[in-house]
Amino acid sequence: MSRPAQPPSGTNSARYRLAAGPSATANHLRVAQERERLLRTELTRVQQAAIAWRNGLGALLIALVGFGLVKGRSDISQLDPGWAPWVGVLLLVALLAGALGALLLIRAAHGRPKITDTRVVLPIRVSDHVEAIDSALALRRGITATLACAALLVAAVGTTWYGPERTKPSILVNTPSGPVCGAVVRLNHGILVLKTDAGEVAVDMSTATSVVAVDRCP
Repeated sequence: MSRPAQPPSGTNSARYRLAAGPSATANHLRVAQERERLLRTELTRVQQAAIAWRNGLGALLIALVGFGLVKGRSDISQLDPGWAPWVGVLLLVALLAGALGALLLIRAAHGRPKITDTRVVLPIRVSDHVEAIDSALALRRGITATLACAALLVAAVGTTWYGPERTKPSILVNTPSGPVCGAVVRLNHGILVLKTDAGEVAVDMSTATSVVAVDRCP
């Protein structure tokens, strides 16, 4: 403990005398040992956590793709033309986010490729601590990017599943009983089946007075 000594007369400076501090207790020793242990294993623990997160998130993405979640409709051209480009945008952004997340997780798990500058060599505990901080930051960012990738994939799938369907060309058939308009389902032995708002309707083409192709049914 330092204690101020009386300064000589006529001077403004204070002099200090060093004295022994309180004796260390067993608790102080345990705290110091625990701090040293945490610093010694800090980098290893962060890297092991990064490997576990990398494997888990990788399995999640593989499951999304492997179980056909990204398929949605069998053909994206079935979507309305105004919605189809957004599926491509979502998939592109998901790809970029997934690539960024993978790189960050690999960096957190295995470090950054670099050459040690021999002119500036830090003590091992200091260099490990700095690397642990950088790895933990990369791990958090990698987790965020990978989860964003998964969310974007789900959004793309949801768009392909629930987005409006492309309007198919329709046929307006005028018959003695009235006009029938809808998309062609099949034609068999002179019977034309149209898909209308009321369901499938069969039309005997031998009774049709006119057939007109239309973009939309009236």
